[in-house]
Amino acid sequence: MRNAILAMIMAQAMVFGQLHAANGKTPPADVGPGRIAWFDISTTSLPRSREFYAKLFDWRFTPVQGTDQAVEIVGGGTAIGTLRVAEGKISAFNGVVYVQVTDIQASCKKAKEFGGTVEAGFPFNLPDGIGAIAVVVDPGGHPVGLYSRTPLAPAPSPAK
Repeated sequence: MRNAILAMIMAQAMVFGQLHAANGKTPPADVGPGRIAWFDISTTSLPRSREFYAKLFDWRFTPVQGTDQAVEIVGGGTAIGTLRVAEGKISAFNGVVYVQVTDIQASCKKAKEFGGTVEAGFPFNLPDGIGAIAVVVDPGGHPVGLYSRTPLAPAPSPAK
């Protein structure tokens, strides 16, 4: 079950990056450290969920280039998240909130110090230099995304 959840989170993270790269967009708005920068919502019915959220919050939706399984959520004229088709049954973990941080590596280190874990494969840079993301799991087992507007520094070249 945990592996399925992690695979879903990785897929969401990749949609987050692909969405911006495919549309050539700028990074998400600079909302400041500790504030929600982006979120993903999973659904079993994209058309029904689009209609629901459009009516409830007056959200609009922009197609994600290259897929019919996700749309970008636009609120107040700003891209704020992704609505995507879930792979299988919806669970409590079928949505990830990305909190903006100043230094993603320092935040991952702090998460570990406070009893959390950093999921394998994270952090990594998003396409087009729009920042970096990570997913950490709190001591209770709930995942939360981290987003930094600053990409990770390139790894030093190995000495010959």
